[in-house]
Amino acid sequence: MTDNNTITLIGSRLAKEGEDFIFVGESRECVKCKLRRTCMNLDPGRKYRVVKLRGDTVHDCFVHEGGVLTVEVENSPIVAAIDSRKAVEGSKISYELPKCKEFDDSVYDILYPECLKEGDKCTVVKVLGPMDETMVPGCSLKKVELKL
Repeated sequence: MTDNNTITLIGSRLAKEGEDFIFVGESRECVKCKLRRTCMNLDPGRKYRVVKLRGDTVHDCFVHEGGVLTVEVENSPIVAAIDSRKAVEGSKISYELPKCKEFDDSVYDILYPECLKEGDKCTVVKVLGPMDETMVPGCSLKKVELKL
């Protein structure tokens, strides 16, 4: 396990190496579970990737049909649009929402990624290229992979 990885429990259907998921947080049923502390050790609203299965013991769960399995997860890369001047592979940035006033609806998820918040400290993992100016008129943005 690396320093950035976490051991947790997730639904057996999601427990596949390479699978990405967004942790939504606690359900009412979780309060009565003896394994709650192990499941609830992730940040709600964040995107994770399963990097390793840790055994094949299925634990009963009030929420997940088919139970839960122990896995090792890491923060998953998030595709986002950032100011072109900050789009340098390996650089550490404080995430800022783009200031575009107009944009094509098809790029909404890249401009406002579900798993990022204003001010999040991120690393630019990969620069994927410039955003099409016809999609975001007046904005100089690049599409990148970010990791928290």
